[in-house]
This record gives sequence, structure tokens and C-alpha cells, in this order.
Amino acid sequence: MTISFEGKVAIVTGAGNGLGRSHALELARRGAKVVVNDLGGARDGSGASSAASQEVVHLIEAMGGEAMSHGANVADFAQVEDMVRQTMDRWGRVDILINNAGILRDKSFTKMSLDDFKLVMDVHVMGSVNCTKAVWDIMRAQNYGRIVMTTSSSGMYGNFGQSNYGAAKMAVLGLMNTLVLEGAKNNILVNALAPTAGTRMTEDLMPEEIIKAFAPEAVTAGMLTLCDDNAPNRFILCAGAGGYSSASMFETEGCFIPQTAQNPETVRANWDELTALDGQASLLSGAKQGEKFVMKAMAFMKAQQQQ
Repeated sequence: MTISFEGKVAIVTGAGNGLGRSHALELARRGAKVVVNDLGGARDGSGASSAASQEVVHLIEAMGGEAMSHGANVADFAQVEDMVRQTMDRWGRVDILINNAGILRDKSFTKMSLDDFKLVMDVHVMGSVNCTKAVWDIMRAQNYGRIVMTTSSSGMYGNFGQSNYGAAKMAVLGLMNTLVLEGAKNNILVNALAPTAGTRMTEDLMPEEIIKAFAPEAVTAGMLTLCDDNAPNRFILCAGAGGYSSASMFETEGCFIPQTAQNPETVRANWDELTALDGQASLLSGAKQGEKFVMKAMAFMKAQQQQ
């Protein structure tokens, strides 16, 4: 079945270049009206220009689509609110939000300034928070919303020199996990994309021929499956160079240690059972972990009473 976005309004942040540009163009090609957001700064977040986002708008209009550009700095909630207000004034709804905007300030942790750490957190984390907050009640009122966070293998698994970026990219997964629970009753689905693509964010890290293999369009093909009517929910899709996979967090079944024996030595002695992969599961919420431990305690007490 062809995935279509006819009649949908999408906001794509950081859409002047790279992945965001690819996302915006393909959403428009499949019928969406698109807000092309881009501050137009360098990849370290400095500077600003509307040239890139305006070019994307012109390309969309040339193919017969509808688009508008907005230069909101996603780290500034007032600017984000203005972007959403203009979107509502023009089209009256927001169906899709792609939180794609990001910057890099790579250095080893020992050499990294706290200002560089905070700036990356502000753009990636608060940028995603600000944009999501600005559209959340709109989506609740219309009982429809599709939100995509952009995470990264650097957050899920670590990458030397990217402690700020990695921390930010794990934070948006925590945001996703709770928004999934809060948005479900209003048909707001929230997913995450973990891309690997040859863009200006990675151009210094890969040879040119490899960058061509890691075209943004390959990532966009995956991203589109996360924001249509039949999208999954709470899904982490990894995509790059034609490869697609899912990532998940699992928790082992674990062990139970009675109160009289709860000390670090006993925990270490039960390490094999604690880490055994048999029965591992992806928990639906944080409360499920507490429920599991309570059930273990109750089972132990019941066994004691039957002796």
C-alpha cells in the first residue's frame, strides 16, 4: 500500500540541508503541506540564514506542493510558538512533527567546555521539547498526531568525543517513552529515528564514496514509516546506506534477595541470575519494573508461609 500524506501538515526542523531537507521534500512529494524550519546556521550552531530553507520551499512549490519556511531557533520557545502560530494561521492544523534539528560540538569530555555541552543539549533536547510542546495540545484537540524524535547510535551505544551529543540523543528517547503513554488516548504516536547518513554533520568523518552510499534519502525512506496513519508507536528505527533495523531496551527477569541478605556481596553472588537473558522483556512503563519486583517479593513471602 502506498504511503500518502495527502491533507496532512508537517513541520520538519533543521530542514534546510541534509536529512531534514530530504524529509521535507519527500513528505511534500507524497502530498503533505510542509513547514521547512531551519535557523540556517553552521553545523556547530553559529550564524543564521534563510537561504537554505527558502530553496527547499521553492523546490516543493516547483513540484506543485505547498510549503512555507520559518527560521525559528528550536532552542527558543517563543520562536517555536511563532512558527506553529503561522502554521495554524495558514493551514489550520499540525499533523506531523519531525524533530530533526541538531548541531555538533565534538570534543573529548576532558577538553569540552560546559558551554558546548549545554548548547548541544539545548538544541537537541530542549529543541525537541519546545517543538513538541508547541504542537501537543493542537494534536490532542484534533485527536491525531505523529511525532518523530531523532536519536543516534552515539547515544544508545556511545561514541568517543560525543558525550554532549550522546547524552542529548538518549534524553529524547526518555522523552519519547513518556509521551507515548500520555499521547495514546488522543491518537498521538511517537517514534524515534536513529540515522546514519552522509550529510554536512558527518562529511569530515567519512570518505566521499562512502558518503554517497549513506545518502539521506535512504534514511528518509525509513522515517516516512514512522509518521503515517499506520505508524508504529514507541519504535526506534535505525537506518543508513540501505540498512534498516530496530533498537530496543530490555530488562532481565532478575533475581530476588530477601531483606535479611540484601548486601553487595549477596548481589554479586547472584550476578549470573541477575543478568540471565532468559525471560528478558521490554517493559511498557517504569511502573512495570516496580510491579515485577513487588511480585517477586510477594512470591517469596508466600513460599515462606507455606514452609
